[in-house]
Amino acid sequence: MNPKQSISILGCGWLGLPLAKELLDKGFEVKGSTTSSNKLDQLSKVGIDPFLVHIGDKTSSAKNFFNTEILVICIPSKDVNNFKLVIKQIENAKIEKVIFVSSTSVYQNTNKVVTENSPTRSTELIQIENSFKNNTHFKTTILRFGGLIGYDRQPGTFHKEGKIIANPEGFVNLIHRVDCIQIIEQIIIKNIWNNTFNACMDSHPSRREFFTSERLKFTDSKTLFDEASISSYKIISSNKLKNSMAYNFIFDDLKNI
Repeated sequence: MNPKQSISILGCGWLGLPLAKELLDKGFEVKGSTTSSNKLDQLSKVGIDPFLVHIGDKTSSAKNFFNTEILVICIPSKDVNNFKLVIKQIENAKIEKVIFVSSTSVYQNTNKVVTENSPTRSTELIQIENSFKNNTHFKTTILRFGGLIGYDRQPGTFHKEGKIIANPEGFVNLIHRVDCIQIIEQIIIKNIWNNTFNACMDSHPSRREFFTSERLKFTDSKTLFDEASISSYKIISSNKLKNSMAYNFIFDDLKNI
């Protein structure tokens, strides 16, 4: 690894900011974007070269942000047209490699195990993924993360008290932020490009079992479920990622989070 390799992180939020800090610790030169001018000082204080970037803003003066070797995209936007502009900026900057953080929500509920070859839903997110994967100006690896948990994202607080939780016999597909960061880092270090990976724990308890247990960490009130809802689910497999990268999940059992 070149210790001066330049990486830009589009979206220094819940995932992007700790990722930036981790890459800084590994010796990378890191540029980070935010949509809030109030956050620029926060990025700068930890050693990140800060930029104010609003995707879709054609007047944005973020040219230097895109002057990098690797771009990691960690923003939740699903605006297809805005991402077309981002791709044009990538092409003009001659970025070589892109990691696009996507979601396992792209898959249909098939009531079976889902792999990267399973059918996907026709969504804006899939359109955006394909725009990156089909571009020959740069290499892209797509990461389809399960539901993000860890630190202040505690599953026991996902549903407000009194809310009725649907699909109690379905299964959960989650990933801890620590593993998200380590997987992104390993893709960069091991040069694993032009790929699509699911990334999710192998632990898949039922929604009834899991949310009942998690809510008890915060309240004694009964967890309510919609017993009439039709059981519709998917179980995400991350075998391709684990085998391709020789990756062992740090948090792979929801009982230990």
